[in-house]
Amino acid sequence: MVSDTIKSLQIIMGAPGVKGKKVTALPQDGLTDLIHSVVSENQDFKEPFYVLDLGVVMSLMEKWTRSLPTVRPFYAVKCNPDPAFLGAMAALGSGFDCASRAEIEAILSLGVSPDRIVYANPCKAESHIKYAAAVGVNLTTFDSKDEIEKIRKYHPKCALLIRIKAPDESGSKSTLGAKYGALPEEVAPLLQAAQCAKLTIFGVSFHVGSATTNFGAYRAAIAAAKNIFEAASQLGLPKMHVLNIGGGFTAGPHFDEASKVIKSALRQYFMNEPGLTVISEPGRFFAESAFTLATNIIGKRVRGELREYWINDGIYGSMICNLTKHATVNAPFACILYGGNPACRGMRTYCSTVFGPTCDALDTVLTGHQLPELQVSDWLVFPNMGAYKAAAGSNFNGFNTAAITTHLAYSGADADAIPEEYLRHFKLRMELSDGPI
Repeated sequence: MVSDTIKSLQIIMGAPGVKGKKVTALPQDGLTDLIHSVVSENQDFKEPFYVLDLGVVMSLMEKWTRSLPTVRPFYAVKCNPDPAFLGAMAALGSGFDCASRAEIEAILSLGVSPDRIVYANPCKAESHIKYAAAVGVNLTTFDSKDEIEKIRKYHPKCALLIRIKAPDESGSKSTLGAKYGALPEEVAPLLQAAQCAKLTIFGVSFHVGSATTNFGAYRAAIAAAKNIFEAASQLGLPKMHVLNIGGGFTAGPHFDEASKVIKSALRQYFMNEPGLTVISEPGRFFAESAFTLATNIIGKRVRGELREYWINDGIYGSMICNLTKHATVNAPFACILYGGNPACRGMRTYCSTVFGPTCDALDTVLTGHQLPELQVSDWLVFPNMGAYKAAAGSNFNGFNTAAITTHLAYSGADADAIPEEYLRHFKLRMELSDGPI
């Protein structure tokens, strides 16, 4: 129904970071046309840019709610701090996992209440703890006695989640247990130290690793968390009531499998925990597929049958995930002809290498990839570029990742039925209003 799409638009268009900005209705298979129109509007414009599809964000939140209705998402800001994206997540009811003062400031600037923030960094700078205390962010994680002492001194009203090392992190792209998480033998002494410091422990937190494919890891970690709930009770601590199951989720079939395991484990281990609040820290699940990156070809070299191309974003920018291993760069799904037809020219493809713009030979985006014959000023488009891409980029060699612009779009079942004139009128109404309509 178009009315359902309009209702979704009311939520999204009124979001902080989105309100007053141009949002383009994106019909099915309309992404290529949108990118081509952006390029065609200004033929001198050749800088890389993102397209953020707010309709994808909406559908992913709906999927999360259907699949894990008892688990409230606290989006991990580090994954992608784009203001419009954060605003949309806030409007859709997400909480936020922040790891620093700057991330807390970014979320509070959107008008989000501090009780929707978990300061999920087990090792915090003293000045950042003081800031959290000043603005009322009153829930954080810890995994050491030294952290307890810092919190006692600088934020004694802060409630705690004890971060434990997940029993199994196999199958994840990036494991976290080597850096964070209390070991089983450390749990009881830490609970007692927090009790002696007169700090309140609300519950348990864990993370099974980034982009995991071993969904049994969630069951093992939930079982370990239950043991800690029982240990705290035996030590005479106030009853715990928060379980933070961390992140590690990807969208698609893997999420369906993970959610089944999590729901089953929660029923098995926490069925008799009335008043339990279960939260999570998804990042990649919401951000990855919502962003598409368009890059311009700035150089070309032909060596026999090999085609070598230079684009204006690379390993030190949005493709930094090639180094961190937090994610991978997907092969470009389309090429946009500058000033011409938005289709790839010809059918023949060549073995191709794609380099980034810096002078470091390490800055190589793709090797041995089949691409059609391209020319300087053509465009390569990369899908699924929202997770740990621009957020981790740098300005090495003077190429500033933070300067890459983002164009907003909205797709949905009936997005092609929304007249562009309506969107312009809707945008004007939002600009004149004090809040969502």
